[in-house]
Amino acid sequence: MTSTVKSSWSRTRHRGAAAVALAVATALVAGCGSSSDDESDNPLSEGKADGGTVVVGSNNFAESILLADIYGEALKAKGIKVEYKPNIGSRETTYGLLKNGSIAVLPEYNGSLLAYLDPDAEQKSAESVNAAVKSKLDSKLTLLESAPAEDKDSVSINAETAKKYDLTAQSTLADLKDIAPELVIGGSPEFQTRHQGLVGLEKEYGLKFKSFKALDAGGPLTQAALTKNTVQAADIFTTDPTITKEKFVVLQDPKNLFGFANVTPLVYKSGLSQEGVDALNAVSAKLDTKTLLDLDSQVQLENKDPLDVAKAWLKSVGLN
Repeated sequence: MTSTVKSSWSRTRHRGAAAVALAVATALVAGCGSSSDDESDNPLSEGKADGGTVVVGSNNFAESILLADIYGEALKAKGIKVEYKPNIGSRETTYGLLKNGSIAVLPEYNGSLLAYLDPDAEQKSAESVNAAVKSKLDSKLTLLESAPAEDKDSVSINAETAKKYDLTAQSTLADLKDIAPELVIGGSPEFQTRHQGLVGLEKEYGLKFKSFKALDAGGPLTQAALTKNTVQAADIFTTDPTITKEKFVVLQDPKNLFGFANVTPLVYKSGLSQEGVDALNAVSAKLDTKTLLDLDSQVQLENKDPLDVAKAWLKSVGLN
């Protein structure tokens, strides 16, 4: 769930992202005017049977675009026609587009999706989260198998703070209780009011920070502020390559405040054949957090085209 990175690939392949977002939003509005039960008007409704194009979408951040490329290229390897709609927007937009069939496949994160569908739902295990998501999903949608890879929120501290307070990768959020009043924490504006944010950190761990600095959702503003010690703690996603580059320390979350965030394909049922389902499940079986962090690093630190990174990884694991 790392932020969108401006690079050479974003200026070329994804140059039309804004136009794509407008087009799919228009499709959503048009779809809302038709019967949800009438699949004859849905361009994806026949895709399962006649080899029609599978539309693979992504949210507006770099990792989602990379995962969509992995999914799309895995489908292409099975002879399935694929169209990409990258960098569409937030979950509020893409979920609606899935429901009306404007896109057929979207990389998702199981716990985050459950929190969107049912903010009060408990998250005890990846399996229970997936079961709960399926029970809340629109009837035209389903989840496929989750990958071991997780990319979720964390409270991370910079190297200077870790050294000062003798904190390591084995330290937990509870270890911040006595020192939180000395620390400025940063994150998106929403992090200040979310349960999976300051509200939950105080409720579950008793953490009361010196102050909160509104930045972005784990993106370059947050990364820079933590690196420069403008903030000493921040909401950083667990597959963010900056963790390795800047030697940030991710604090353990034994109470699972930040839940589960296994990478999971969310699909429009009528838009994907069983062969396509099998192809995406095979991807999930091979993708763990360490691998995803490496792939993210290639895109975000080495400035490689995510499509090239996706193709190379699929080849390396025999899924091309």
